[in-house]
Amino acid sequence: MKRICRYLPLLSLLPFCVPFASGQSSVDFMMGFGTAHDASNGQGTDSYLSINGFGAPCTPGSGDTNCLTNPALSGFFLGFGMDAMLWKHLGIGGEFMGTPARSNYGSPCSPSVDEVCLQYRQEFYDFNAILAPVNTKRMTFEVQGGIGGAHTGFAANEAGSCVGAAIACTGAQAQPYVSANHFQIHVGVGLSIFITEHIFIRPQFDLHYVPGFGGPSNEFNSNLVPAGTVWVGYNFGERQ
Repeated sequence: MKRICRYLPLLSLLPFCVPFASGQSSVDFMMGFGTAHDASNGQGTDSYLSINGFGAPCTPGSGDTNCLTNPALSGFFLGFGMDAMLWKHLGIGGEFMGTPARSNYGSPCSPSVDEVCLQYRQEFYDFNAILAPVNTKRMTFEVQGGIGGAHTGFAANEAGSCVGAAIACTGAQAQPYVSANHFQIHVGVGLSIFITEHIFIRPQFDLHYVPGFGGPSNEFNSNLVPAGTVWVGYNFGERQ
């Protein structure tokens, strides 16, 4: 939640742009869910049992029995966004999407058995110009393009421990380990369908181009990450 809240001040600036535009301006607030995909980079990461040290790079199949294969990017993403249509067909907007829960980076593991697990959480955020060539009372088709960033945060999930004969015990704890931040270029297309005068549903397809995201020494396989999202939003303003 703290990570999500840090992007709110930036998105909250968008509504202040509306008074400077024409009388057809409007603002959308959205929450969404979806997924993003990237293949594994084919490399591995050593577990805490390796003599090379926890988190060291390794090659799967090389004889290192503690080498865990790096995962593909997938899973459930949750996000929020805001659009400010300054004119009927032109506007600006911002979006954030991230995995609400950590996933294992490597083979599935249990901190109560493996002592330490390497896990990660993925986030994407972007700020866009919006072109809406079709903007009617019941439907809006829009194309987005902009820049932003990608954040991959790694954590070491450690097993709990007890003092004495189970007099005092702690559960598994996730400690921040390392993180990677990248610049990204974002493009997206979406179709907003208004089910009431102000409430809409928007299926959206996105492409995130993230230099340094893919490759043998990076987090995943490719710099190009496709994503799909379903947004549910509320529109403030009059639609014609």
